[in-house]
Amino acid sequence: MSEPVSDKGLHTRDLTVRYGGLVANDSVTIDVEPGKVVGLIGPNGAGKTTFVDAVTGFTACEGEILLDGTRIDALPPHERRTAGLSRTWQSGELFGNLSVAENLLVAARAGGWRTLVRDIFVPRRKKSDDVVARALDVVGLGDVADTLARDLSLGQQKLVGVARALAGGAEVLLLDEPAAGLDSMESQSFAGRIRSIADSGPGVLLIDHDMSLVLGVCDTVTVLEFGKQIFTGTPAEARTDPTVVAAYLGAPVEATHA
Repeated sequence: MSEPVSDKGLHTRDLTVRYGGLVANDSVTIDVEPGKVVGLIGPNGAGKTTFVDAVTGFTACEGEILLDGTRIDALPPHERRTAGLSRTWQSGELFGNLSVAENLLVAARAGGWRTLVRDIFVPRRKKSDDVVARALDVVGLGDVADTLARDLSLGQQKLVGVARALAGGAEVLLLDEPAAGLDSMESQSFAGRIRSIADSGPGVLLIDHDMSLVLGVCDTVTVLEFGKQIFTGTPAEARTDPTVVAAYLGAPVEATHA
């Protein structure tokens, strides 16, 4: 496995998660550098979400987690978030009765939802509004900022979840199955937005079961099987690697996204 180009971004070294006698992640080493999209794939139960939980501080782990060259594995989740790690959740419901912009203000303004409720009636600084506008522009939702979240399509709602993670300030964005439930056209559009996010600066770790999406948009791919890292390489290499095909793909996959 090659060494990272720089200390910038997220780097894990031998990250291991144990639940009693079960090893959910076994010495996983991944680099997510600025401007890059890294795919993390594997069968159900391979340890993908566990890895994200460990990186973001929601489950205990062994090994090293570094962000921009500084170890953060001893920090609680909220301090990792402040340092620049941001994630989405598989069941990241939106506030349906609030506008898209108001949903993002939960992340953009310190104090969480209590501050949001107050600021809806007593507007504060314009800075957080600018952050929200930039995040919505990156995911292509600037024109629906005032629309109620419940009135959006599923694809748009997924993008709001990503924008909400961005609005809090992200050096590295961890996306856990953000395209689940999207049709092929929505998934193709979603791929372009992920690429735009990376091009705007942050590194992106993408977990998804849509192999055309992952192999089409990612710069590198890591494959887990039963918690073990069995492959890291380019999407082209992953499509034809015998170990990856046998463990997960079943057959070589053609990319359908630009």
